[in-house]
Amino acid sequence: MHKNFKGIEKTVYGRGSFSQLGDILAPKRTENNQYFVFIVDQYFKGKELETRIPAEAKDLVYFIDVDVHEPTTEQIDTLRDEILAKQGLPSGVVGIGGGSVMDIAKALSLMLTNEGSSTLYQGLNLVKVPGVYHVGVPTISGTGAEVSMTAVLTGPVKKLGLKCEWTVFNQVVLDPELIATVPTDWWFYTGMDTYIHCIESENGHFNNAYSHAYAEQAMKLCRDIYLGENAGQTPENDDKLMVASLMGGLSLTYSEVGVCHALSYGLSKILGTRHCYANCLIMNHLEDYYPEGVAEFKQMVKRFNVTLPQGLAKEWDDETITKMAHVSYNLPHMWLHAIGENWQEVITIDVLKDLFKRL
Repeated sequence: MHKNFKGIEKTVYGRGSFSQLGDILAPKRTENNQYFVFIVDQYFKGKELETRIPAEAKDLVYFIDVDVHEPTTEQIDTLRDEILAKQGLPSGVVGIGGGSVMDIAKALSLMLTNEGSSTLYQGLNLVKVPGVYHVGVPTISGTGAEVSMTAVLTGPVKKLGLKCEWTVFNQVVLDPELIATVPTDWWFYTGMDTYIHCIESENGHFNNAYSHAYAEQAMKLCRDIYLGENAGQTPENDDKLMVASLMGGLSLTYSEVGVCHALSYGLSKILGTRHCYANCLIMNHLEDYYPEGVAEFKQMVKRFNVTLPQGLAKEWDDETITKMAHVSYNLPHMWLHAIGENWQEVITIDVLKDLFKRL
């Protein structure tokens, strides 16, 4: 079966487009209990952007500290229960922040209309009914969360997304001015997430002309941003990175991610390592899977004097490494793309443990 996926319904792009958010939300305010929930990265608390959020009297604004941990099923369930108890079903949810905030907003929109724990919906097409209207406003670019049909959550047992066509945002606002404040190291790590999305999408069994077209253009933009004559964190490159992130996300939507992301899930689930940083740590050691991609990735690392620590695995005991391997192994869709139908003959727990030991 060919994928038949739902895309973002509406997209506004351009510097200063955040100022249109209030007008975009206005027609939806008559729905349900006539209020909006804003999920905002804690970074913006007390900063100028907070004063520009078009929140009205009844609206709820939550500032979320995403540095504490990546989104969890418990976090979403608690937030859902609190919101419904306070004011009932909202008109919609707006996420303003990076990939974690995007995932929280998407997951919350679904769980506001679906009963039980979000752990019940971790997987493909397990969500029973559509969520409320939801809008994504990325303030950091690279994860592709603004366009993907997945809201990745870490649960008690697994790290896996709520994945269905209703997860996709109804509206995204892409304003490159909002990513100007991103620290240089995270500007690099999140940008590499886009690059790695494309390398994995291109190098696997699900790659096709549709996914290739988006990956090809996203990688071209990444090369301009990180290796070009005018490489660096400039307004022009912020414009490009915001588009590359979107295109990278579209590429993997019709293809799939691979070895690096599968291992990254294990690292994040067991050790709590932030996703984009985990990807960089792992990509640095995957020459045998993505030789050209890793070589170019290392050029980018060198260009920006990024230090990726070595010898991390020396601090991990066998139990920890085994746990990470099991998390990574239980992602068959990624291995099917990266390795093929015989992936279980090629990828074993011992193979995965050896890959983690490279770190």
